[in-house]
Amino acid sequence: MTDHDHITEAEIAKLANDLAGLIGVHLDILRLPRSILRAFEPSQIGTIIGTLMDACLPELPQLLKIQRVHPGTSGITRHEGILGEREGYPDYRHKTGLRLELKLLYKDPEGVEMKAPPTPREASARLTQKVTLKNVNPTTDVLMVLTYQLRPLTENSELYSPTISDIGLFPMIDCILARDERLVRSGGKWFGNYETPCIPSKIGRAKMNCGETLDDSSYGRKESEGKDFNEDTNFGKLKRVPYKPLQLYLKKHGATYASKGSWPQPWTITGASNIRHRS
Repeated sequence: MTDHDHITEAEIAKLANDLAGLIGVHLDILRLPRSILRAFEPSQIGTIIGTLMDACLPELPQLLKIQRVHPGTSGITRHEGILGEREGYPDYRHKTGLRLELKLLYKDPEGVEMKAPPTPREASARLTQKVTLKNVNPTTDVLMVLTYQLRPLTENSELYSPTISDIGLFPMIDCILARDERLVRSGGKWFGNYETPCIPSKIGRAKMNCGETLDDSSYGRKESEGKDFNEDTNFGKLKRVPYKPLQLYLKKHGATYASKGSWPQPWTITGASNIRHRS
């Protein structure tokens, strides 16, 4: 791949500048009383806000009048490819011609009691099998990871709304190449023409450890089916996309992250992370 068929750093920098006005915005069409947050798990909040953010992001300039703060934020529109298809790709088009796929990263609110699992969980957002070399345009497509946090409203500190705290922008082509390299390196493979990502089952791993050849004529969905490969149900979770800039972004926001990878060459991330991420 040459520089001519890859999105440039300058294009992403311009996009980041255009979207900078979104940072700090309260999505205050959703107002949650502090008193009821203790009844929610972060994953439940994530489901509600994910649906809301996906629908409202192209309309934020009108909903919140933020174009007076930063005119560039009006440049997002819904991509025509998603019409009539809930899981279409990509999510949005930007006025520059770049195409954006949105993923949300939840950050725990400060000083608020909520239900929480006993151990931190990795970010639930995923680059699923609908995003592959078949439909990613290396020159235009960007993974947009939008970090949000429930924060009190200025006019009423007992009401909390999701607030955009940061935006990470990453070349989509690099992300999926890193994701797919990890799949293959772990012994997995795609079935069909980038249709189903699969990893060795327990039976398959046992065969691998014995140096036996795996049967890749079919795959299963459950271990009980006795296949050598099973569909990868965790495929594409952000922690499992070992593109170093993306993992550094996850670390920055206290999410669980991959500390090493091998695409496009071996890399490591040193230093402890203050992991508080719960969704």
